[in-house]
Amino acid sequence: MKWLSLIGFLLGQMVLGALQVAWLVVQPKLRLRPAIVAYPLTVTTDAQITLLANMITLTPGTLSLDVSDDRRTLLIHVLDLENREKLIGAIAAGFETRVLGVLR
Repeated sequence: MKWLSLIGFLLGQMVLGALQVAWLVVQPKLRLRPAIVAYPLTVTTDAQITLLANMITLTPGTLSLDVSDDRRTLLIHVLDLENREKLIGAIAAGFETRVLGVLR
């Protein structure tokens, strides 16, 4: 059941991300705020990190770039960053919590 919740959440985030990117593209003046965010990881195993990084990459407007050598930080490129802390909180409460729920 947790896998279904994870997949449903991912699909919802993909649709939301696609709509946000589409909205950015149709604006008369393109005012992007691209950024690279160092996301502090709670997940620890290779499978958890890989699943989290892939889910972030599948979401339009974000791209996982690299994992630090100590596996405590994930670098994420964001197409339009409004608030760094809000993004980190959303990933922690959304993707990361669900990854930990299915891959303990």
